[in-house]
Amino acid sequence: MKAIVFLGGGRIASAMVAGLRLAGNEKNIVVYDRNPEKLRKLRRETRVEIARDLKSAVQRAEMLIVAVRPASVKGILDEIAASGVPAPKLCVSLAAGIPLRKLRGKLGPATRWVRAMPSPVCRVGRGLTALTFEPGVTTSQRARVRKFFAQVGAVVEIPENQFDAFTSVYSSSHGYHALATLAKAAQHAGLDRSTAMIAAAHALGDAIVYWRDSGNALDDLLHEATTPGGIAAATLAAMDKAGYARAVARGITAGMKQARLNARR
Repeated sequence: MKAIVFLGGGRIASAMVAGLRLAGNEKNIVVYDRNPEKLRKLRRETRVEIARDLKSAVQRAEMLIVAVRPASVKGILDEIAASGVPAPKLCVSLAAGIPLRKLRGKLGPATRWVRAMPSPVCRVGRGLTALTFEPGVTTSQRARVRKFFAQVGAVVEIPENQFDAFTSVYSSSHGYHALATLAKAAQHAGLDRSTAMIAAAHALGDAIVYWRDSGNALDDLLHEATTPGGIAAATLAAMDKAGYARAVARGITAGMKQARLNARR
């Protein structure tokens, strides 16, 4: 029986499968990974099937999702090609930084590739996934991939030349890092740890929810929240003067640089 097959049972694959199950997807999902403990845990949590080896995993795939680290992509594709097992017509890579040109043709001329960049937040059905397709992907295949990822959150299609920037910007790590940094500063200012975390979480989370639900322009909301001569205005002005915007820009640049290093593998 054909199935959705994940090669790799790490964090993003486990988040994807958990999100799919949360969305009510009870279809066959097969996972292959070289770490047996990781697979046992995934099977207990999400009722996936475990492939005994790479060859049997590929044989089951109607859609193959490559969810290994960028450094491992070439090796696993070479192994599939050497196995002699026909690859499915549709393959999706979740490997950050690996361009379509490095994937195209690896599993034969009939296989079409899609790049996808989901977030671990898809575990709770609130993620966002960016997609980009190689030219040969059919209209029906595109619709199928969009529908698949839409089960775990919003989907956006972007040109591949924007993928590295998107990957660097769209990461839940930004939210966690901002939350941890703001909460730590709140503790230094005199709040206890629990209150600092609550205040910081609401400052970030409530603002983003309000922006998204209100439909108001971000500049208008900033203006509304920062009364001239007020505490918020003074706080943000000091942060900007300290180089907040410059630090964020440097971080995005570093992420894009790493993505380009991945592409050379």
